[in-house]
This record gives sequence, C-alpha cells and structure tokens, in this order.
Amino acid sequence: MNFLKKNISLIATIAVVLIAGVGGYYLINLKRGPYAASTFISVTYKWGVGDTLANSYNSATGDYQYLDNKDQLIKKKVKLHSNNIIFIHSKANELDIWSLPEIIANKNEDLSSEKVLRYEMIFNYEKKTKKIVFMTDYDEDIAIANRADQLQKIIKQTIDEVEDRYSKP
Repeated sequence: MNFLKKNISLIATIAVVLIAGVGGYYLINLKRGPYAASTFISVTYKWGVGDTLANSYNSATGDYQYLDNKDQLIKKKVKLHSNNIIFIHSKANELDIWSLPEIIANKNEDLSSEKVLRYEMIFNYEKKTKKIVFMTDYDEDIAIANRADQLQKIIKQTIDEVEDRYSKP
C-alpha cells in the first residue's frame, strides 16, 4: 500500500505514456487507410452531365480530355508523377474513401440528368477498386457531400497543376 502511494505519479506517468503510444499508433494506422500507396495503380476521373461524360482523365494512360469554353473537345497527354499519385492516395485516405457510398445522390435521382453535374472517380488498387459517383446537388448528408467534393477538387487541382507545369515552355 505504501509502495502505491509513494509511486502513484510514476505509475500514472507510465500509464499515460503507454496509452498515448498505443493510441498514436492506431490513429496513424487508421489514417493510413486499408491499402498502401505502393498498391495504388491509378485514378480515373470523369465529369459532366447526361449519359456521356465527355470530360475525363486516366492517370494510367495520361489521357486527358475536356470541353473548353467553346464546347470544343481538347485532348492532351498529362502524366502524373509518382509524388502526385501518392498525394492523391494520401488525400483519399484522409477523406476515408472506403467509407463513402458508391453513389452519392439524392433518393430517386436520375444519374444521367442533363441538369446536374456528375463526377465519377475510380481508384484502382492491386486488389480492390473503389468507384464513387457524386451528384453535385446531393444534400442528404452534408459531411459525405463535403468529402466527395473535396476529393474531386483534389484530383482536378492535381491534374491542372501538372498540366500547367508541363504545358508552359
């Protein structure tokens, strides 16, 4: 009993350090996601309205096509570097893509609507693929809508940065 009274602060300190260490380990591993960056193969990103999504990017091939301001289809090769791929992978894990539903749309919504902007994002890993269809008018769960919106913005921004960097002389 005397031993406990004399060493209570030492025992408490050891307990706090152990709890912090174990908790930190699990937080880091949870944030990392179920698949390592080394197993991430490619991302496919499409957007537009209606049945056919004319705007698309495929990181495996570098094929990038989009409609410009005059509705002319522009086709380019934009190859992401490994650091860009790792960045997209890590941001996708931060946003916890594996817990997002495959279809993020209001109930009874027409996924081929000519009035609502739609994004399709496909994350290809060695053993698993995650496809997310995000309708921009989705308003049933704001947290899910925000995560999907952030995800598509990260992909678009990364593609745009690489395109700008390598298209200028």
